[in-house]
Amino acid sequence: MNEIQQLMIIDDNSIRQHDLKTILEFIGERVVSCGSDTWQSSVEQLSELKGVMIGQLGADIELNQLLTDIISLDCAMSIVLIDYSMGETGAISNQLKKNLVASVNWPLEENELLAAIYACQSCRTSQLTTEQVNRSQSLLRNMVGQSDAMASIRKLIEQVADSDASVLVLGESGTGKEVAARSLHNLSDRANKPFVPINCGAIPAELLESELFGHEKGAFTGALTARKGRFELAEGGTIFLDEIGDMPMPMQVKLLRVLQERTFEKVGSNQSIIADVRIIAATHRDLPSEVKENRFREDLFYRLNVFPIEMPAMRARLDDIPQLVNELVSRLERDKRGSVRLSPNATQSLMKCDWPGNVRELANLMERLCILFPYGVVDVKDLPASYQKENLDSYETPELAEQLRNSIPVSVAGISEIVETKAKIPPKGVNLKEFLKDLEISYIELALSEEGGVVARAAKRLSMQRTTLVEKMRKYGLNKVD
Repeated sequence: MNEIQQLMIIDDNSIRQHDLKTILEFIGERVVSCGSDTWQSSVEQLSELKGVMIGQLGADIELNQLLTDIISLDCAMSIVLIDYSMGETGAISNQLKKNLVASVNWPLEENELLAAIYACQSCRTSQLTTEQVNRSQSLLRNMVGQSDAMASIRKLIEQVADSDASVLVLGESGTGKEVAARSLHNLSDRANKPFVPINCGAIPAELLESELFGHEKGAFTGALTARKGRFELAEGGTIFLDEIGDMPMPMQVKLLRVLQERTFEKVGSNQSIIADVRIIAATHRDLPSEVKENRFREDLFYRLNVFPIEMPAMRARLDDIPQLVNELVSRLERDKRGSVRLSPNATQSLMKCDWPGNVRELANLMERLCILFPYGVVDVKDLPASYQKENLDSYETPELAEQLRNSIPVSVAGISEIVETKAKIPPKGVNLKEFLKDLEISYIELALSEEGGVVARAAKRLSMQRTTLVEKMRKYGLNKVD
């Protein structure tokens, strides 16, 4: 997946357009700048952008119409407004406001600008992760997250999907055990057959056998007609036995027989029915402890535990929260249940919570925020008190941007100099080849900008031949500055 690198500036104030472009390049961003009449021809595809920053527009250009035009070409484009008053933004429709990720004032403040860029990158990265996937990834689309824990879960699901082995999904309540089971079914060769879930803890013990295996007419009082059970309904597909740890002991014996012999009988019948069903079970309980306490059969445990998958708790995958938030909001929007956006402050505050209710707790919070702040932007102070872990006033500068900040030319308000601060290697390391490539691109773009797009003068500034600069511009896909 190629990282989205560029920001677009649309500003009919040419002086501010130039200054803003210079500032963004100074902090390591790649920028396309244009006026409101030329933005559509400035990039081949909007998918190349991680966000659009909109400044002053001409008298004959309406902000609402410009936003409509941009979003009609890319419905998930992140928009940042520069120096707009509440009155000016009030005319924007709620549908268009969903794409507004930040509003910044001019002159720019560093923290405010970095927060806006971070918001653009987060939203676009999440969208790209969802769109640019192969078949396996698309079928695993509900397994949201790029953490090591979730990557391991996806790998396990892909490995066992084509097998008929029984799978035991473990994990705390709300970690997405049924999501994992459905993903496993969707990746298997049984995907075009039924997926039948049943919560073993939600059905009274005296009715569970009938629910699982069905019954014949007259098998018990109230059995006025014959009825198929979940195993029969799942024929050729997958049955998901949720909360298997709550299954009564007598039913555990009967389930063990199905696992061993692959046959079952309806209640009130002595005719065996072949069970061509893949069994996936799940529980939040510690089954080995349940076995020791004689509340769960040891032989059944080993039959189910052929391939265990343990879903990670939210506290073990806090880095996935920004993507989870985007996914949950997208689902609410698809279901027409509202929408909301979180500020970087709010997102980072959520990443410091414990989440005892796991993903289910986060889903409930997002739905609550959609009701409280419909189509609005939620800051940390707007979160419920228990989620306000820290009032973050600053943001971590992206490592590459920090490196560039310490080494690229500065050109603001006519002052050009080299920042001599010694760069430090980030704790996670740096891809030197990519860093040098971005550094070279930054110098070339800045030289072209300062020399008004005249390649010969820019080449002289960079102490290279004009033909060499032209070749590098072709290599990096750079255009002359208008």
